[in-house]
Amino acid sequence: MKRSALFFVAVILLGFGLQSCDRECNNGCDDENGTASVQWVDLALPSGLLWADRNVGAKNPEDYGNYYAWGETAPKEVYDWITYVFGNAYNTLTKYCNNSIYGMHGFTDNLTTLEASDDAATVNIGGEARMPSDSEWQELIENTTSTWTTRNGVYGRLLTASNGKSIFLPAAGGRFGSNFRFAGEHGIYWSSSLYLDYPSYAWFFDFSSGNQYMDYCYLRNNGYSVRAVRAGSPK
Repeated sequence: MKRSALFFVAVILLGFGLQSCDRECNNGCDDENGTASVQWVDLALPSGLLWADRNVGAKNPEDYGNYYAWGETAPKEVYDWITYVFGNAYNTLTKYCNNSIYGMHGFTDNLTTLEASDDAATVNIGGEARMPSDSEWQELIENTTSTWTTRNGVYGRLLTASNGKSIFLPAAGGRFGSNFRFAGEHGIYWSSSLYLDYPSYAWFFDFSSGNQYMDYCYLRNNGYSVRAVRAGSPK
């Protein structure tokens, strides 16, 4: 009886260990130690910025990866104001607010770029990884050729640089409240930049089969994809 009980406990612990490994690997790793598998791509950009080859939380370049509210560093089940870490309504912000109308009891801190502790790329990948700013997304757009295509059956955009190197951005859609929408139709990727005129919003890169552009029309509490960058050598 004692031996059977020990065996049962061992099975439970083994199962817990396997679940823990799976959970880590959903954050972009491919080995038992949870080592990040991100590869950095030099797209010959004027700034020298290097772009990750996959989304944060993705095992492969074509995988959707995880979804994050702006300024949050972990995925969750519901993406709305009630669950948002920096405010419970569009005019009750508690961080990243440059206009007292939108802050809790008139709060402002004039922070307009995500700090490292609130950056999903930095927290989940580590090192020098971070989310790109709105201007860095614009640099990518202006210095690559963008093609709507598929990779292993996944729709998205292939951005190819003058040096022939490229990155694939899957059209991973987004999470709104408890709903998952637009997968295979839209890619929505956060920047680290607050939208200054209305701080309940932040800049993001949006694309579909017909166009691509920078926008700010979605609220910070929604869950979108994150693609990491890190510094390289200016060209």
